[in-house]
Amino acid sequence: MTERPTIEDAAARVISLEAELETAGHATTGGDELAATRAALHAWVETVVAAVASPGVGRVTLIHANGTQSKIAAPDLPFLLTRPVSFDQQG
Repeated sequence: MTERPTIEDAAARVISLEAELETAGHATTGGDELAATRAALHAWVETVVAAVASPGVGRVTLIHANGTQSKIAAPDLPFLLTRPVSFDQQG
């Protein structure tokens, strides 16, 4: 059985892939830096006024109050944001 990579291994892999594209990357895996990152993400999410979940392609598009869009590619996120189908009639 293959062992799951550590958080640091996963972050290093992302940075390595970005280096191949000649772009800079920065990993935050804990402490005050991660707390600041989470706070920034929470504030950013609060600007969302609409979301389009596309489970078939593993993507969520967020529409922000200023009209910009952010696309998140994640296999599980669209399913977390989509209600299950129900064929029961609601009275």
